[in-house]
Amino acid sequence: MIVRPGLHWLRMVFVWRGSVLRDIAPQLLLVTGFSILVTAFHGYLFAWKVPLNFVPFSLIGLTLAIFLGFRNNTSYARYWEARMLWGTVLNESRNLLRMGLTLVEPPAKSQLLAARLIAFVHALRHQLRHTDPSADFARVLSPEDQVRLQPALFKPAMLLLMASEWARDHRQAGQAMEMPLGRLTEALGGCERIAGTPIPFTYVVIIHRTIFLYCVLLPFGLIDSIGPMTPVIVVFLGYTFFALEALGQEIEEPFGTAQNDLALDEMSRTIESTLREMLGEPQQPIVMDPEVFNHT
Repeated sequence: MIVRPGLHWLRMVFVWRGSVLRDIAPQLLLVTGFSILVTAFHGYLFAWKVPLNFVPFSLIGLTLAIFLGFRNNTSYARYWEARMLWGTVLNESRNLLRMGLTLVEPPAKSQLLAARLIAFVHALRHQLRHTDPSADFARVLSPEDQVRLQPALFKPAMLLLMASEWARDHRQAGQAMEMPLGRLTEALGGCERIAGTPIPFTYVVIIHRTIFLYCVLLPFGLIDSIGPMTPVIVVFLGYTFFALEALGQEIEEPFGTAQNDLALDEMSRTIESTLREMLGEPQQPIVMDPEVFNHT
């Protein structure tokens, strides 16, 4: 996820990273080239004048804008819910370790709980991104826990079970820790629901086809009224529609590695760092991409 400080208005015009321009460039070039051809031939297609004006495009454009707005609102709702769920993971991990450190004597016994919570965070990130968590497990967990996790298909859920077993073995904290563990389980389920339930594909295809046909036919509706300026207006409107569509597609899957997705790597490192600090372990400054800022 890219979060920049406020940029100068002129720099905002030319900013490239995170602007989805790279993703929509082929479509824009295609539409631009076609609109230049239409302008050069004055709206004729194989010696037949295409009889269009701007009126139907005004009506279709309004409808298309409404559909795109709904699509982007739905995508952003998924994105924001995912961010809230990861905020829950941070808060409840802190709660669980705080309870372990204050309710169980000696506090050193909570190191195993902390290791399992840290492993849970990394396992959740890897499960959502379909990557291998073995390196993080080898760094955080004991050999016994690693062996137990190896055959598990849903490793984050298994790690929550192992954290619950720790609470069972330390009855001073067991009952109090059930609620935070339950909220972590709900956060896990919420992330799995978002990752496993995309926006219906048919809905996405309808919007994409409509935008493409709109931009292809638009030059025929403008050529008689604005003449040589037709490619300029087509590119501007095409950029607006294609960019909104691309942005909605990017943020509807918030757990990926695209530039506007959630910064799960930084979030995971932050949670691990705060739990280790609670254990009293010396901390190194978290080094992040200078253009990436993590909200926790």
